[in-house]
Amino acid sequence: MDELDKIPLYLSRNISELRTKKNWSQQQLAQVAGIPRSTLTHIESGDGNPSLVNLMRVAAALGVGVEELLTRPRSQTLLIPAEKVPVQIRSGGLVRIHKLLPDKFRGIAIERMEFEPESAMGGQPHLSGTKEYMTVLQGEVVVQVAGQSHVVSKGDVLAFPGNQPHGYRNLRKSLAVAISMVIPVPV
Repeated sequence: MDELDKIPLYLSRNISELRTKKNWSQQQLAQVAGIPRSTLTHIESGDGNPSLVNLMRVAAALGVGVEELLTRPRSQTLLIPAEKVPVQIRSGGLVRIHKLLPDKFRGIAIERMEFEPESAMGGQPHLSGTKEYMTVLQGEVVVQVAGQSHVVSKGDVLAFPGNQPHGYRNLRKSLAVAISMVIPVPV
């Protein structure tokens, strides 16, 4: 399939994505564009061969140029260089928390935690209904959860209720690195 044969697919994806970003139904976009909904449905299916006038109406309704509807869809990929990843410094500079989830989602967090030798950090209880999953990539971390200590070694996974009081401790004389994921758990 050459690039020209892909244009109906590009058109379909681009219109659908732009419409979704505006939180519009097909009916709403069709009304704003002044075309029948069936025409828009046919275009979004990838089977349509719309007239230039209908393409211009849809592009104008979406606030873009016709060329944006016909080009290869933009990538949804985002690369954040290491120096731009937000880092929170805790425990007097002995613990670094790299925020690995650039988007904000209520109750969800993914963090890379670096514990200097013989350091400790109190955890912050998360929302009720969340669970924290922690795996150690390097070294060993002791996690205190609701009065119990758990030694988490390289490769282990510790799962615990995210809303429980907890804390972390690196008892060794070398750096410990862990990944923590906090996610809502369906009831």
